[in-house]
Amino acid sequence: MSYEVRNRVRDLRRAFHRHPEPGWREFRTTARVVEELERIGVDGIAVGREALATDERMAVPPASELEPWRERAREAGVRSDVLERTADGHTGVVATLEQGEGPCLGLRVDLDAISMRESTADDHRPAAEGFRSEHDGYMHACGHDAHLAMALGALEAVKESEFEGTFKVFFQPAEEISGGGKAMAEGGHLDDVDYLLALHVGLDHPTGEIVAGIEKPLAMAHLTATFEGASAHAGKAPNEGANAMQAAATAIQNAYGIPRHSDGLTRVNVGRIEGGTASNVIAEEVSIEAEVRGETTALMEYTRTELERVCYAAAEMHDCDVTPRVISESPRVDSHPALRDLVGNVAWEIDGVERVIPTEEFGVSEDVTYLMQRVQDNGGLASYVLIGTDHPTSHHTPTFDVDEESLEVGVELLTETAIALSRRRP
Repeated sequence: MSYEVRNRVRDLRRAFHRHPEPGWREFRTTARVVEELERIGVDGIAVGREALATDERMAVPPASELEPWRERAREAGVRSDVLERTADGHTGVVATLEQGEGPCLGLRVDLDAISMRESTADDHRPAAEGFRSEHDGYMHACGHDAHLAMALGALEAVKESEFEGTFKVFFQPAEEISGGGKAMAEGGHLDDVDYLLALHVGLDHPTGEIVAGIEKPLAMAHLTATFEGASAHAGKAPNEGANAMQAAATAIQNAYGIPRHSDGLTRVNVGRIEGGTASNVIAEEVSIEAEVRGETTALMEYTRTELERVCYAAAEMHDCDVTPRVISESPRVDSHPALRDLVGNVAWEIDGVERVIPTEEFGVSEDVTYLMQRVQDNGGLASYVLIGTDHPTSHHTPTFDVDEESLEVGVELLTETAIALSRRRP
């Protein structure tokens, strides 16, 4: 990689890091991606509704949460045409580069950041070197800024290479809330993709280490359940109420009693509860937020069904009503061994790669599996690649950072894999 491109990729990563945006609110991030794509000179740029299926979006915030971020982007000078195309939370981009006859390769990266306040400590490099988050309470604590930079660097490198075929890059919104994968999978741009790559940095793999394709991502569903009862005076006439707080508490307790399954791993967690009005009032409405996971999609669905059953039973016990809702979900899909092996063979030839791990159990969830499933159902191959990077603290912590030396490794790996696939042919 040239010195100029290396610096550009680093600077892009830092620019994205300075301006993190949460899911479906990545207005400024989408605009910067469009700006870079126009500079590179790709053959097609689909934005917002052109890039995804509106009705398949999940976990979309209300307009009251979307509009402040859109206005912030407007005040930052984001172009009005991009703001119009991303209205109502329609963030995301699909870029298409056409370089003659050959297979169609897709690459998916994620746009969004996490609701977390970034550290101001002197030994936190983004703070020390002037690219700490400028959106207080939000930060790129999972490496999506690095993913974006590597994808743009790879797109530019592929354009200048001997790659023959079509290269599509899917800049997906709302990964952290598992909301954008299905919408992008159903947007129509995957229908001709022969090979799909996805990537993630770090995850306890150091700089110089590559995992060619993960397996066993956990299928997942985020749920809410709203319990509705009747209020009453807690001292004078508690018997006249229907206690939504008791119903919710019963549901939470019993959720952790859902039987494990002989077919494989399952998980359940209730992470948030909200409701009630005062200590002397029988709570009329209480909501919980929960998630379930499973080693397979079927196991996730089993656990989700059991959690819903627990909620209905708890509501009935306390004379309440309950409305459970699935907010977002994702299936389990494994990397295909053939594509995983090709990535591994390419990785050994990349400068800076010291170790290649053929496959590894992922153990967490990712909604890119919707895109992987779509490609593989159509007869293509998909692989989710881990690009090692030294990170001083764990993902999703205020002091998370990446080793920028790994950016070059990622760009080179993506570029050389694209060239190898164009020679392989589907």
